[in-house]
Amino acid sequence: MSTNRLESFSDGVIAVAITLLVLNLAVPIPGFDHRSLAHNLGHMWPQYAAYVTSFITIGIIWINHHYMISRLAQADRTIMLLNLLLLLCIGVLPFGTNLMATYLRESHGQSLAAAVYAGLFLAMSIAFASLNRHILLRKAHLLGQDLGEERRRAILGRSAIGLIPYVVATALAPVSPYATLIICAAVAVFYALPIGSGGSQS
Repeated sequence: MSTNRLESFSDGVIAVAITLLVLNLAVPIPGFDHRSLAHNLGHMWPQYAAYVTSFITIGIIWINHHYMISRLAQADRTIMLLNLLLLLCIGVLPFGTNLMATYLRESHGQSLAAAVYAGLFLAMSIAFASLNRHILLRKAHLLGQDLGEERRRAILGRSAIGLIPYVVATALAPVSPYATLIICAAVAVFYALPIGSGGSQS
């Protein structure tokens, strides 16, 4: 199968997911608590933090997905199924983002919300690494360019680095939801650095 349809469908799903994130940013109701607009906007900082973190993460995944798929000359059924699994993980990120933003400062449920948020990032990272591994190691004959095994393993190794901090972020959720959010944001920034150009997770 040509990779054009696979990439076009993936772009559509990712675009919808990244667009849905903004729906979590609600406008404060005028006169609801008799406080100033500036105060109410400042009170909503968890929504902004979760939004930016998720937006950057999904954006980087979109970039890296392009690099990953562009290496292929064609895709087989397994690649398409693994790609669907990745899109499944990406598609649920707006839910996790809203959950994290809503419960971050609540007295109950914030730890579970943070665990779900980081867990969804971890699941997405596992799905991405699995697809990447399948392409680079098991289906190298489908690549449209000649990449040595050392180069392919180096690319795969960088894509798997994000698994570790996501595991830590998920484990720390019961201790500090704020630490979970900070770690997830740090991973997004790491993969957005120029050193990752050309496929930071791919």
